[in-house]
Amino acid sequence: MDHPPGFWPDCGFDTLTQDACGWLVPTADYVRWLLARPELALVPESCGAEVALHQALQAQPLRAVPAAELAAVADADARENFAVFLRFRDTLLAAGTLEACYLQLMRGGVNGIPPVFIDALAQAVLRQLLTDRGDAFQVRAAEMLFRTQRVALHEGRMLAGDRDTLDLLNETAGLGQVGRLLLQSGSVQPRPDMPVLGPDNTERFWREGHRHRFLLDLTHALTQDLSHGLVLNLTLAHSGLKALAQVLALWVRHFMGVQVQIEPVQAINDPAWRWHVGLDVASTALLNDLYQHNEVEPERLRQLVSLFTLRFADPADMRADVAGKPVYLGLATDAQGLVRVKPQNLLLNLPLAAQV
Repeated sequence: MDHPPGFWPDCGFDTLTQDACGWLVPTADYVRWLLARPELALVPESCGAEVALHQALQAQPLRAVPAAELAAVADADARENFAVFLRFRDTLLAAGTLEACYLQLMRGGVNGIPPVFIDALAQAVLRQLLTDRGDAFQVRAAEMLFRTQRVALHEGRMLAGDRDTLDLLNETAGLGQVGRLLLQSGSVQPRPDMPVLGPDNTERFWREGHRHRFLLDLTHALTQDLSHGLVLNLTLAHSGLKALAQVLALWVRHFMGVQVQIEPVQAINDPAWRWHVGLDVASTALLNDLYQHNEVEPERLRQLVSLFTLRFADPADMRADVAGKPVYLGLATDAQGLVRVKPQNLLLNLPLAAQV
C-alpha cells in the first residue's frame, strides 16, 4: 500500500515551495505555521500587547516588529519566546531555503535557536526526501533524526520507541505503577497500542494518523538455536537499521550532493581505520576512545546500538588522504537509554574534498 500524500501532516510541508535545486523555500504560510507552535500560543494571562503582536503576526507573518512593540509584552518568558521566534524567522528568510538555514545554523552556531525549530527544519527536509518512496520503515527510521527515542532490549530484540509518545502513553493510558516502572527502567515493550513495525502492519502504519506509536526494530540479526551446538543467524529482511542507513544516505546526497552507501555492521575489523563520525554524543565519544585505543568500560560498550560503514560512490568526492577508505559511523544510547541522533554530524564531519 502506498503511503497517503500527507504523512507527517504536522510538519508544515504543504506550505513550502521548492527552488530549482529542489531545496525548500519558506513562505509566509510556513512562518505562520511556525507561529502556531505551542510555545507561542496565547494563554488567558496574555496581556493586550502580546495578543496584539500575535494577531498582527498571524495576519502578516513577515512583518517587521519594532523593538518597542516587542518590549511592550509584559510577561518576560513570552517576550523572550517572541524574540527567539523572530530571530529564527529572520535567519530563515535571509538564508532563502530551509536547507541553507540548517547548514548555516549548524556551521555557525545556533545563536540561541531552540531545538524545536531546528528539528522542524530537519523534519520538513526529510518529508521532501521521502515523499515518493512509499517505504514505511524509512519513514519510521527518519523520525529518529528529529525525535528522541528510547531504546532497549526486549526478548533479544533491540527496539526503539518514540520517547514523547511512550511518556504520554505511560502517563495517560491507565498503566499506573507498571507504566512508571517502565519509564524508570527505560525499557520498551511491544503493546497493542505500540506495535513493532513489520511487513504485516505497514498498512496500519500508513492508515493511522499518529505513526510515532510504532516501535522500530534495530536488531542486527536474530539467532535460532538448532540444537547440537548449531546456531543460525537470521538477517532481518525488514531492518530498522537498514532503513536508517538508507535515510542517512539520502540526507547526505541532498545536502552535500555526493552519493554514498551506508550499511549497518556489527564490528569494525579494520587495522587501517582512518575516519569515523558519531551520530550522537555518546557514540562520538565512544568511537573516539576506541580509535585512540583507550579503555572503554563494558557499560559504555553495551550502550552501542549499531555501527555502520559509509562508502563514497566516487572516491574523488573525498579528501585525498582518505580517498577510497570507509567511514565508520556509530549509534549509541546515553546512560538513560535515550538516542538523540544528530544528523548534522554527517554534514559537518565527513571527509569531503570540497565543502558545499
